[in-house]
This record gives sequence, C-alpha cells and structure tokens, in this order.
Amino acid sequence: MAVRDALAQLLAGLKQLSLDIEETAIVELVLAEALNNIVEHAYPASQPQGPINIRCRHRANGLHFRINDQGNSMPDGHMPLGLPQNIEVDPIDLPEGGYGWFLIKDLAKDIQYRRVGQKNQLVLRIAVAIPRFK
Repeated sequence: MAVRDALAQLLAGLKQLSLDIEETAIVELVLAEALNNIVEHAYPASQPQGPINIRCRHRANGLHFRINDQGNSMPDGHMPLGLPQNIEVDPIDLPEGGYGWFLIKDLAKDIQYRRVGQKNQLVLRIAVAIPRFK
C-alpha cells in the first residue's frame, strides 16, 4: 500500500507537466516495478521495512529519478540482466516473476545501480515530458 500511495503522490506532483496517458503509464509502470523490487527484495518480510527516497528532476531529455533505500544490496552488487521471458509456453507454465527488470530496462534509459555505503541507489531517466519545439 505504501508503494501505491507513493506513486499516487509522485504522479500528482507531475500533473503540472501535462503528461499524456502513455507517458503517465510508462512512469507509473517503471517506478512501480522498481519500488516493488525494493519492498520484496531489499526489505524482505523477515527484516524491518525501511525508508525509500525518490527524487525526480525534469530536464530537457526527460524525467531523471534517483531512488535510494537502506535495504539489502542487489545480488553480487549488480542489477539483474532483465532478459525477456519466453512467453511461448502454456500459460500455466509462465514464471510468476522475472518481468520487472525487463520492463524497467525496456522503458527507461541511462539506468545505473550502485551501493553507496549502506544504501542502494538506482538512477534512471524516463524519456517523457520532453519539450516539443515547433
């Protein structure tokens, strides 16, 4: 529920940019996947939940996000490859997960992950809200 609330607040803050429905959907999808990964993996149920900080800046080439958390680092200190899943199988055999990083890497640009002290930092750009010159 906290992820849902955070997304709603973030999207409300972006209203002044007048994103179209597709741009809004891309921002929401990318951030939902990133935040849900943090909640599920950086802060697993066996550990206390911690803060997640999101910073957004609007630049000429899109929206730049920096997401920080104090949870567990990514395996081996690297982002997952985010490869597409084989969907040419019986629906009952489709994996439950594994789509999130593929979507993030497909829809976002300039994605970087690093561990800074005891914090995870994910930086990415979403190419929306780009000024259109006539």
